[in-house]
Amino acid sequence: MEDNIQNYLASFDLDLRKSRNGRFMDQKVTPDVLAFIADCVINYVGDDVSRAFTVKDIWGSDYFVKNTKAIFNKPSPENPTVHSEYDKFIAQPLKTLAYAQVLHEEKVDGVNHYTIAHYPLLEYISLRERNAFNFLRLYLEKVLTDSGFIKYINDYSAKAHNGSLTDDDYAFLKEKYQQFIRGNTSINGNTEINRIFPKVLNVFAVAQGIPGSESGRKTEHAFNYSDLMYNRQNFRDINKPKGMSRQEAVTLLEESISADASEFNTYRIQKGMALIRKKYTTSEVHDQWSNGLATEVHHIFPQSTHPELAAHIENMIKLTSTQHHTKAHPNGNTSHVNRDYLIQCLLAKADSIQRSLSHNELIYSKESFVYVINKGIGWDLDAGLPLSEIKQALIKTLVA
Repeated sequence: MEDNIQNYLASFDLDLRKSRNGRFMDQKVTPDVLAFIADCVINYVGDDVSRAFTVKDIWGSDYFVKNTKAIFNKPSPENPTVHSEYDKFIAQPLKTLAYAQVLHEEKVDGVNHYTIAHYPLLEYISLRERNAFNFLRLYLEKVLTDSGFIKYINDYSAKAHNGSLTDDDYAFLKEKYQQFIRGNTSINGNTEINRIFPKVLNVFAVAQGIPGSESGRKTEHAFNYSDLMYNRQNFRDINKPKGMSRQEAVTLLEESISADASEFNTYRIQKGMALIRKKYTTSEVHDQWSNGLATEVHHIFPQSTHPELAAHIENMIKLTSTQHHTKAHPNGNTSHVNRDYLIQCLLAKADSIQRSLSHNELIYSKESFVYVINKGIGWDLDAGLPLSEIKQALIKTLVA
């Protein structure tokens, strides 16, 4: 998945010294906002992926209006007093996606019009905040490498890892960034540069486990993933504690919904279910009950007993009505799950994920699928296991 993104970005020259684009990254470009705006774009264009759109189009869509209030606790986008805030909230992520060649940007009569340049990558970004973070990490690395600035980030990181990083090193990096942007882009003043600098540094800080920037100063400790978010209160601190495995750290990324964020969780669940409905026209489970229309999206591990898994698309599967209400939930009792059929659903989902990954799609995460299984069944499978071995472990439970 990471290779796919890197290979796509590698086909473009993102050197800021040539483009002079100081807005390649901006204040509102956080993983949660970027994922949300990407989702709003996908919702707006629908099946017509060539459909052009503007900031105003996204702003005026019912999907944006409804979910912005629910997710970010912001005033209604229809309120004229918040025009400037919402303009940046939509325009800045679109600008970043355009510079990354995920969107195509064209100015018509003074207004920026956008079309989708790479739908699979936009969809990947839209699915999870973690995906948006992964994209930003690879994108910023590409931009700063092409621009000849990455060496300063690398030097800062090396000092952090060998324990010699000081406040002076932070000040040096910040000054070098100011000089670079002033000298090579259309942004002339340090005020704007200083607003954008933390958004750039802190993505690297989270990815590399090093101090970042907050309130104009170097943080004392490694920067938290949760603090990258626009909606900070909705995210847990997922810093990797000493002794925690990489797989366990990934699960913390996935468990980024707090108990009081029910509306945000509902949004994520509905977004995932919409994707599964769109992707599959027939049942994913091929058995004697799979004939007929597949109209149901089933949570393999029920939302009532495993709410932490409810938004994972790896825990969602397309079924026919008979499969859903007769086999998965015997007698239509949604509070009860047929254990054997649950395993059958996991096996079918493994096949769906394998096919998707083999086609280089950017939809599923094998690590997330392992997390779903481990959390749902109480196992401790290694995220590095191939799907074939995961399936064998599941099959053994059917014959046990």
